[in-house]
Amino acid sequence: MENQRSLASMQEEVDAYIQQFKSGYFGPLAQMARLTEEVGELAREVNHHYGEKPKKSTEAAKTVAEELGDVLFVTMIMANSLDIDLTEVFEENMEKFNRRDSYRFERKDGKQPAEDK
Repeated sequence: MENQRSLASMQEEVDAYIQQFKSGYFGPLAQMARLTEEVGELAREVNHHYGEKPKKSTEAAKTVAEELGDVLFVTMIMANSLDIDLTEVFEENMEKFNRRDSYRFERKDGKQPAEDK
């Protein structure tokens, strides 16, 4: 198995990449536009791969994984520029989802929520 990387190490690498350029980080609105653009490209690839709309023969070959990678990269850029630790955010979100949604869908283990008394 490959060496696993942490979100923190990935955020550091993205920061080192951005710091080499004079322009540095763009503002939050420009980053939001870029993230929206990348999510749109991901949607297009999903539609081509899983939907009814085939690619044109003139379109470049891309993959859903490649587009997800672009979304992740831009997300890390935005998090870095806003001083957001994605590991911390992930931990907080998982706690929230585990608390709020643990019985939202039928569970494989058959567990049911405790009855209110």
